[in-house]
Amino acid sequence: MTSSTHLATGVDDDTAERLAQALRCATVSADTGPTTADAAFEQLAAHLEHCYPLVHAELELRRFGHSRLYRWAGTETGTAAILLAHMDVVPVDDEARWTHPPFAGVVDDEFVWGRGAIDDKSRVMAILEAVEAALAAGKRPRRTVFLAFGHDEEVFGTTGAARMSEHLRSLDVRADLLVDEGGVVTTGIAPGVRRPVAFLMLGEKGLATVRLAVTDVGGHSSMPGRQTAVGRIARAVARLQDNPMPLRMTPAIEDMLTRTRPAMSGFRRAAVGLLPRAGAAVARVMAAHPQTEALVRTTTAPTVIRGGVKANVLPQSAEALVNFRILPGDSVAAVLEHCRRVVRDDGVAIEPVGLSSEPSDITGPGPDFDVLADIARTVVPEAVISTGLVPGATDSRYYDDLAATRCNFAPIILDKADLERIHGTDERLSRPNYARLITFNTHLLTHLTTP
Repeated sequence: MTSSTHLATGVDDDTAERLAQALRCATVSADTGPTTADAAFEQLAAHLEHCYPLVHAELELRRFGHSRLYRWAGTETGTAAILLAHMDVVPVDDEARWTHPPFAGVVDDEFVWGRGAIDDKSRVMAILEAVEAALAAGKRPRRTVFLAFGHDEEVFGTTGAARMSEHLRSLDVRADLLVDEGGVVTTGIAPGVRRPVAFLMLGEKGLATVRLAVTDVGGHSSMPGRQTAVGRIARAVARLQDNPMPLRMTPAIEDMLTRTRPAMSGFRRAAVGLLPRAGAAVARVMAAHPQTEALVRTTTAPTVIRGGVKANVLPQSAEALVNFRILPGDSVAAVLEHCRRVVRDDGVAIEPVGLSSEPSDITGPGPDFDVLADIARTVVPEAVISTGLVPGATDSRYYDDLAATRCNFAPIILDKADLERIHGTDERLSRPNYARLITFNTHLLTHLTTP
């Protein structure tokens, strides 16, 4: 699957069907409730072992729960690369809205349909397709390559990626390169940019969820005080939403804009040309759109609010959950301090809930960045190569210190509608995009196996 013909027309039926079969395994990770996907993970494991016999005959496999860590021994000492992907998927909200059932794994002339088609089973399968082909051709890496496929990325990776990364540390692994999900090739997303942009992300934002809670004596709604518990929590949420953390231009985003600048329209190209002196002004322009505001601010998203039991009963308690995605340079502690300062109400308890993570340390593109950039240009020749930050959380945050170059990227071309399918309705991957994924990994393995 490396020719330009294949990239234009997509994968053949057999290759598409192997991905579709993986999508039929309902390996769902949910935030609450017991794990019910054990059988689905075992079904997926059996499918992988059936489809890729050389991988499972020649690579060492170690399991961490349902996560799978493969070691492909090199001919020299040291570690060349760690390739990450995850096998779990998010639940489906409204199955009736899907064109095809989300776990039917339907293949037609254009697409492979199903939950996980983009996020992230296609990357698991594409990596294994490329490794299987390399083994069939008698190739072997110069230095060791690890494939780390997590089973709980969608619920923070604490029993998958966290354990696999600790195991690699125990082996004193230090890789040249780490590749994970997060960046793609977008069309029509970057304002004023007409060419596709390949975002090779250098790290990710942190995250924290803050709980706001109020208690009150309650009573009959005919005799309310000046403010009920619900009113008080609503005011606290409104204050946080109306007073977000400040806009700020970071070196990572400045680098992203500078790389994208040649493809921008005149006004934006001129504005970006004023960086770094006009960083604050450029940040204000980016704040006009949610997709770009997330790159220049720690975002504030009230997501849950609860309180009250009946229309004529004063509530005795109310609470809200506010999710923050943290820009490098800010921290979980800074988010909590911001919440206390903005809410300004001693009657509102403020505390972190659930798991949190700090933003990635980003020191630059890394020594092997150009290797991935060159491969991306080969797969999508018309794309502008840029960098950026993953706004969400990925498994790679557990491996940050294990590689000299970290990159979150997959060379699939997506527009705004495609991006909305991720974690949404009608997730699907085109046959040409799947061919691009396999070709990208094939070229990467060629780089790792060629003297």
